[in-house]
Amino acid sequence: MRLSNRTTRTYLWLILFLALRAFGNLSLAWGTKHLPEKLAGDPLVYLRSMLDPFVAAGVVMLIVALLARLALLSVADLSFILPMTAVGYVLAALLGRVFLHETVSPQRWLAVTLIFGGAALVSSTPQNTTEKAK
Repeated sequence: MRLSNRTTRTYLWLILFLALRAFGNLSLAWGTKHLPEKLAGDPLVYLRSMLDPFVAAGVVMLIVALLARLALLSVADLSFILPMTAVGYVLAALLGRVFLHETVSPQRWLAVTLIFGGAALVSSTPQNTTEKAK
């Protein structure tokens, strides 16, 4: 089964988006957990936190992820993209467990499984239901 050029492009953008969002959030979480002072109401603390390399890298990755999402929305339907990007929640739970040593309860793993199942169902549907003239 050969995938169309549009389908290949959609899945490449999706993989890029998921990786950037997952690792961007991981980097932000790692960086903020290791800051010398807790983030609170003082805006200066937030500005100083941006100097942390992990926080800065996380912000940059999330900005690039937003740009990748824009590209995704230009090649596939919103009703396809949003459920597919929910796979990021699966990655977030896995990365939090592995790298941040977070305890993920059985209820959260069940939720992650349900999210993954929903994304799998959506992936079996057409990516584009409205054809543009090109």
